[in-house]
Amino acid sequence: MLGLCLSATCVVMDQAPPAVASGKANLRITEGQVGEIGPGGTLTYPSVTSCLTVTVRLQDGGKVGAHASLFQVPGEYRSDRILAAVGQRIGARGVRAVEVRGAVGAWDPSYFTKAIESYAEGEQVPVPTGPDPDGLARVVADALGLSQGKVTVEDLPDGDQTVD
Repeated sequence: MLGLCLSATCVVMDQAPPAVASGKANLRITEGQVGEIGPGGTLTYPSVTSCLTVTVRLQDGGKVGAHASLFQVPGEYRSDRILAAVGQRIGARGVRAVEVRGAVGAWDPSYFTKAIESYAEGEQVPVPTGPDPDGLARVVADALGLSQGKVTVEDLPDGDQTVD
């Protein structure tokens, strides 16, 4: 928890604040982070290996991005909290499309609703038996309040991802 007090007003945050960039900039989003860039900007997700990236293309041309990690990076969002942070970032703005990319076969869709590290010792953690792009699209669409038709899922090899 991080507490911030200015004058008589206090704000409590349980996660790192999302990164923001505007204009024709490049925003780097690392594991467990959520960020936003204005129209014409580029999102870079470095070292995507066992991760998934979620890029929301807004009606105004801006983008909201998330770099979901199988295991929580200290101080960043867990997989079961990252989509809520994306939804808060979107707010009431219109969404054109959502792109989920990365290690699709490493992810059970339930990881977006219950993070791997939240299972108790001895409790069975779901293990994917194969890629489930439809399940991932459904969970992401539901979490963001969108139709599943707006969400595409693509399995990509390890490496950096750049979204223009």
